Amino acid sequence: MPQIKCWPDDGGAFITLPQVFSEDITKPGIMNSNLGMYRIQISGNDFKKDKEIGMHYQIHRGIGIHQKKAIDKGIPLKVSIFVGGPPAHTFSSVMPLPDNMSELTFAGILGAKRFRYSVVDGYTISADADFVICGEISNDLKPEGPFGDHLGYYSLKHDFPYLKVKKVLAKKNAIWPFTVVGRPPQEDSQFGKLIHAMTGSAVENEIPGLKSVNAVDEAGVHPLLLAIGSERYTPYNPTKIPKELLTIAHHILGTGQLSLAKYLLIVDDENAPDINNKKAFFKHLLERVNWSRDLHFQTMTSMDTLDYSSKKLNEGSKVIIAAAGKLKRTLIQENPLLSLPDSFSNSFIVSDGILAIDGNGDIISLIDYLESVNLDGIALITLVDDAKFVSEDFSNWLWVCFTRSNPSHDIYGLNSKIKNKHFSCSVPIIDARIKDHHAPVLIR
Repeated sequence: MPQIKCWPDDGGAFITLPQVFSEDITKPGIMNSNLGMYRIQISGNDFKKDKEIGMHYQIHRGIGIHQKKAIDKGIPLKVSIFVGGPPAHTFSSVMPLPDNMSELTFAGILGAKRFRYSVVDGYTISADADFVICGEISNDLKPEGPFGDHLGYYSLKHDFPYLKVKKVLAKKNAIWPFTVVGRPPQEDSQFGKLIHAMTGSAVENEIPGLKSVNAVDEAGVHPLLLAIGSERYTPYNPTKIPKELLTIAHHILGTGQLSLAKYLLIVDDENAPDINNKKAFFKHLLERVNWSRDLHFQTMTSMDTLDYSSKKLNEGSKVIIAAAGKLKRTLIQENPLLSLPDSFSNSFIVSDGILAIDGNGDIISLIDYLESVNLDGIALITLVDDAKFVSEDFSNWLWVCFTRSNPSHDIYGLNSKIKNKHFSCSVPIIDARIKDHHAPVLIR
C-alpha cells in the first residue's frame, strides 16, 4: 500500500481517509454498525510490518462502545477498514449521527444506492471499496503517533489499541485516496463545511431555543463553538439576564460531539449577527457580556483527544460565556497602552475591544500593571507569543487563542474575585502562550 507520510515528524505512514467498520457483538448486522474515520498508522513505531497497524480513535467515538462490549464478553472485535469506494461512504464516516443510526443507512440515502457487501470469515467486505483491511482489535495497547493533526499541531505518541491484520483485499486498478490535514483551513475543512450545509437546522431542531450554531473551523472545530439562542420564558424581564441561554448551553454540551467544545460562546437572538461572521459575533458578545456574572466554568471534564492545552489526555475544562441584553460598553479600536512592564514586548488591537499582548513575563505582574491603566473599551485581553501575528488576521487570533488555552487554568482577570465558587472580573485575560506540555506546532 502507498506509504504516505504527510509531516516530517509523523511516526510513520498513515491512511488519512479510512472508513473503519465495526459491529455491536450483542446485536450483529450492518444496521447496528459503526463507520468512523479513525486514523490508521500502517508503518513505524513497533508495529510488526504487514501484521499490525495502529488505530487511533478519540473519546466519544462509536467504535469504543463496540470494543468495550467485546472486552466484556472476552472475544475479539472484528474490524474492516475500507479505503476508497463511493464518496458517500467516506463522508458518512465523518458525519456526527445519533448513536442509534447506522452511517451506512445515511450513506445509502445520500448516494441513492444501498450498501453492497459480503461477509467472509466473519468480516464485512464492502463490494465498492478499493481496498479492505480485515483484522481483530487487540485488547492490549501499543504506541501510536505522532501525527500532524487538524488543530495545527502534532498529536503526540500515546498508547492506543491496534489491529492484528488477518487479510487485505483490493480491486484491480484500485485507487488510493488520501488527504492532508493540518492547521485549518486544509482539505478536511471541506468536510466541516459540507456537514454544516447538509445538517442545516437539525441540531437547532433537537435543542429547544437554539437558533444557530457554528463549530469554528479556524480554531480547530472543537475548541470554539459559537451559538445563538432565545430567552423565551421571561419576556417581562427588560434586563435580559441570561437564563434560558445557560439551559441551551448545557444541552449543547450534552449533545454528541458538540460535548467536546472547550469554549462555548452563546448570545441572545435579539439583534444577533450572522453566526458565520466571527468578528461581528465577538463584537456583539463583548458589547453585552457582564464579566461579573457571565463566565461559567466546568472543571476536570472531558476534552478532545487531540487538544493538548491540558496536561492530561482527554481531560480538561470548559467555559460557557453567555451574553444578552442591551449594550454595556462601547468597544475601542485604538491601543490604549503606551508602555508595558518588563518582560512584555508588544501590544496590538486584534478587533473591536480585543487586545493582544506578547512577552514571557509572569501574568500576575502584567495583571497588576493593567489594573492601574485606563482600559475603557477593552473587553478581552489575550497574552500570546506573537501579538503582531495574531493581530494581522482574525483567523490567526482564533487559532492561537482557543487552541493554546485551557479555560480553568489559563483564564485570569483584572480585579478578579471568587464569590460562592463563582469567578468574576472586570476584564478577562487569556494566557494563550505555548506551554511546556503543549504539542509541537506544525511547520509549513
